[in-house]
Amino acid sequence: MTDIQNTEMQNQQSTQADAAEKLTDTVHRENTNHKDSLFVDLFYSDETARENLLSLYNALHGADLTDPGLVHRLKIDDVLYKNFKNDISFEVAGQVFVFGEHQSTVNPNMPLRCLMYAGRAYEQLVSTEARYKTRLVKIPTPEFFVFYNGRKESPTESELRLSDAYRIPASTNSLELKVRVININTNKGHEILKKCKILREYSLFVDTVRRYQDTDTPEAVKEAVRECIKNGILAEYLSRKGSEVVNMLIAEYDYETDIRVKQDEAREEGREEGREEGREQGIELKVVQQVLKKLKKSYTVAQIAEALEEPEEKISRIVEMAQKYAPGYDERKILEEVMK
Repeated sequence: MTDIQNTEMQNQQSTQADAAEKLTDTVHRENTNHKDSLFVDLFYSDETARENLLSLYNALHGADLTDPGLVHRLKIDDVLYKNFKNDISFEVAGQVFVFGEHQSTVNPNMPLRCLMYAGRAYEQLVSTEARYKTRLVKIPTPEFFVFYNGRKESPTESELRLSDAYRIPASTNSLELKVRVININTNKGHEILKKCKILREYSLFVDTVRRYQDTDTPEAVKEAVRECIKNGILAEYLSRKGSEVVNMLIAEYDYETDIRVKQDEAREEGREEGREEGREQGIELKVVQQVLKKLKKSYTVAQIAEALEEPEEKISRIVEMAQKYAPGYDERKILEEVMK
């Protein structure tokens, strides 16, 4: 493939720091119908997504393409991630790419999921008539990537193989599928962050959000948005979509929390199998803990109930007991009161 000469250099001006002040209190209202993650919005849905995808493609392949019109986005639902869209796929320069983002632990089953994903992608790219032609039908070359930015320690780069899941060692004519896993946490310093400005700024933004969350700052995401606009990190994007970004991140982190809570509950139930009362207390304690965490971040009863998918009456009872034991918030005593 011949790289297209880069004839234009786009150098976007950082928007004014005071644009951050335009964020209003409405950012706490979650859009419960929004299934996309921030990663997907930035690289798939936003008006700048094609340019962002092209920049990422260039960084991965040492290319210099400049025409966003070369990017053809593909829509594949509910294969890599269930209930929450955290993946994108697109075709460019005779290749089809699948990008997934992980904010927790990298799933070793990603090659299997990508295999299923690729099948659906080719169903869109190759017509029914073409599949039955007698001559060889050329198809876009597939590549699969996972961008990891979770908190757990992970190598700068690694590779997952479909053959690792085979019950019997693969023969020479067996299908193989490889997924390149790239750690995009800024402290890992992967070279991709130097080559792709938009991905680097995305990673810096995630770092900033976590820094505020780790200090239990009220409206942590909103404060992170303000700081990043002021410092020129995703400034144009955040100035234009600040409230939407906050809503997306609230939904995204609640989804991650929900996964962790369910995993904790499963382990708890496994340890206490046959002890119904113990299991019930373990589940309710997790709910209490999540309520307290959101209460400290100034969530209302309605917002907490919506985020945790629990009845407002139940959340109101927990909040009432929490206030009784404020500011120490003794979780066990609150749980005892709630379960009376």
